Amino acid sequence: MQKIPKAAIKKIVKEKFNAIISDSAADAISQLLDQKANKIARYAVERAKDKKRKTILEEDIEAYRLKFGD
Repeated sequence: MQKIPKAAIKKIVKEKFNAIISDSAADAISQLLDQKANKIARYAVERAKDKKRKTILEEDIEAYRLKFGD
């Protein structure tokens, strides 16, 4: 299920790179970003639980980045 709108992807590509992107390419990027966001969120939730918190903090996201990279 796609959560990140294709229009947002197209806008980013246009503004940052002054390029046009096809619907299928924007959809592919959107799906990849959604998958990555799910992986990060899953890690952050588990880390917060391990630390006896219900709230995900920026440090949880940073811990993901340090452990797995971009």
